[in-house]
Amino acid sequence: MGTASAGGRVLGLLGSGEFEPWSVEVDRWLLERARTGDGSVLILPTASAPEGDDVFDGWGAKGKAHFEALGVPAVVPPLKVRRDAERPELLDALASASLVYVSGGNPAYLARTLVGTRFWRELERRLDGGLAYAGCSAGVACLTEVTYDTDVAELGPDLWKPGLGVVRGVLFGPHWDIVDSWIPGARAFIIGSVPPGSAFVGIDEGTAMVGDGAAWSVVGRGAVHVLADGVWRTFSAGDGFVLPLLSR
Repeated sequence: MGTASAGGRVLGLLGSGEFEPWSVEVDRWLLERARTGDGSVLILPTASAPEGDDVFDGWGAKGKAHFEALGVPAVVPPLKVRRDAERPELLDALASASLVYVSGGNPAYLARTLVGTRFWRELERRLDGGLAYAGCSAGVACLTEVTYDTDVAELGPDLWKPGLGVVRGVLFGPHWDIVDSWIPGARAFIIGSVPPGSAFVGIDEGTAMVGDGAAWSVVGRGAVHVLADGVWRTFSAGDGFVLPLLSR
């Protein structure tokens, strides 16, 4: 795989499949390149919180077990609602982490829970200092200017809600190889919603793109599909590509 540039961000964006055996390669890539923290992982199943404590706790337990099997300490802070993101003890947990791992659920809920909070401001600041970020599904889709509200069942304007705006001029499509099996026509609708001049990045299930925000490598069983300037490009495991994504 490629390497993150010195001083660049350390990012892993997964289409699905967090805390599974295939993703160990991604996890190790991120932890090896993190330039801060004590080597531990902070797991945030926040996007799943609306589904109830059992779901939230289930993802947290799966993540802890996954990393502890690799000999990596992991903690799951109780960040479920917006007021949690203002709590000093969660900032303390963030301060020692080398990797923040944001798992799946509802991207719109995740974005509105975090945007503008003390926790998110500090997380963004530490990304520039070498904190690694892994986002899976909702943890990827939340990063853009607009994102998906998965509580909305029909394809239409109500599907789109504000995202975190870390990434501008792009729209992500996690689970890209199966979205039409959930909602027929979803792929065409999503592509048709990409604003003129913006790019689209579809990430298949069990697939990740890792990099520094501009230079990327692909890991996993599927592919990363990029639509930019009217041209589709597809990248499979081991491929590298350049696509600057971060707003500065």
